[in-house]
Amino acid sequence: MPGPLRVAITGSSGLIGTALARSLEADGHEVIRVVRSGGSAPGQLRWDIERGEIDTAGLEGLDGVVHLAGEGIGERRWTDEQKQRIRESRTKGTALLAGALASLDAKPRVLVSGSAIGGYGDRGDEQLTEASALGRGFLAEVVIAWEDAAAPAEAAGIRVPRIRTGIVLDPDGGALERLVRLCRFGILGKLGDGKQWMSWISLADHVAAVRFLLDEGCTVRGPVNLTSPGPVTNAVFTKALGRVLHRPTFLPVPSFGPKLLLGTELAETLLYEGQRVLPDVLQDAGFEFRHTDLEPTLHELLS
Repeated sequence: MPGPLRVAITGSSGLIGTALARSLEADGHEVIRVVRSGGSAPGQLRWDIERGEIDTAGLEGLDGVVHLAGEGIGERRWTDEQKQRIRESRTKGTALLAGALASLDAKPRVLVSGSAIGGYGDRGDEQLTEASALGRGFLAEVVIAWEDAAAPAEAAGIRVPRIRTGIVLDPDGGALERLVRLCRFGILGKLGDGKQWMSWISLADHVAAVRFLLDEGCTVRGPVNLTSPGPVTNAVFTKALGRVLHRPTFLPVPSFGPKLLLGTELAETLLYEGQRVLPDVLQDAGFEFRHTDLEPTLHELLS
């Protein structure tokens, strides 16, 4: 990647955004954090999704933009109001950003726009690539609208890879942190029959993939699966984590517990449904994954 580049990041305080910003800055690139409060500090740019406001002038002359912002999928029960927040935080935020970028005189070359593999729906053992159709259900509907909202930037000539992110593994946050905590208390087991697929990616590979897509020489656009080429079932994942942490995982987790805690629809979607996703576009473009096998990856991350 030539440099130094000027890259704006929404969702810069999240797990992925924080790691991406640190990685870019460590290599001498300039990062502008797009934030909802403040925005007056050096290196910050303010936006307000609800009001439809963004500091358009501050976006002029960027080399790239990475859009990661959005209400957490599993943060709260899926009431009608929460579903609306999830949907609008993605569609309104993406539309606001894409429209602002399209209006610029000095447009960025690339907008790496967030999406999720949940859009494929529950597909059993079917191998899913970027050529696969999206599925049905709430998350699929969100993903379709979310990805469509980036269209104004694409129409303005900006290259738009839409990154469909899987389960991001890092010991300091996200799903792995929560699973490790359960495993150390000895209460982690497979969920249901354990046959649902978990398409994962290490945080390091996710950051490297986003930087690969930001590169001036990259031509990738459209859907891009950000998952390791080695997806596993929930049963395999659980056993591997137990071996790495030297904890028992033989007792299945009763479904009533998560459903009572999260609500039936959210628990079913996040925990008992799965997608077997493969990163064909990234691999065909020449991206090399550092972490492809789950258990050695867990050993490295949790050592």
